[in-house]
Amino acid sequence: MIATLTGTVGEKLADMVVLDVGGVGYGLFMTANERDRLVVGDTLKVYVYENIKEDAHNLFGFTKLDTKHLLEQLLKVKNVGPKVAMSVLELGSAQDVRAAIAGGDVKRLQSAKGVGKRAAEQIVVELRDKVGLQATESAEDIVTRSGLDMADDAVQALIALGYSEVDATLALKNIDTALSTEERIKLALRSR
Repeated sequence: MIATLTGTVGEKLADMVVLDVGGVGYGLFMTANERDRLVVGDTLKVYVYENIKEDAHNLFGFTKLDTKHLLEQLLKVKNVGPKVAMSVLELGSAQDVRAAIAGGDVKRLQSAKGVGKRAAEQIVVELRDKVGLQATESAEDIVTRSGLDMADDAVQALIALGYSEVDATLALKNIDTALSTEERIKLALRSR
């Protein structure tokens, strides 16, 4: 596993930086905020996150360890991959992103490329208490705001299937309550 790399900034490309380390050029995906501050020829130390898949071996570089840790937290959220996580990190500094998550700022998170309302809500629900800032809204407030009744048979069925109250509520949030309980459960399970 590659934890850090120290070398010379060789090239700045559209979404990546080539870091020359002992004659080897490592292509590192970086946020635009970090890429813009780099100067070709400068010496740079980056913290590396490796994403190894069947068909790719991608390296993501960060000048601050805190930002790398935030990427790792984002990747633990259901349906958030490296591209979406990097888009969220493009919103500002790691502290700004943490503040948006802890504050439940779904609209701000949605403004990241490739992040829809559901993904933004999922990020808030799963990370708001884990990003190291005081959350301003509890998960129960999200459940209450959704307008669904916790005694609803569809909500209770999803909870029995292993969903948390918040996840069950989010899954049913946009499904017509006029449908039968069985239909609502099926649609919620398909959207997962």
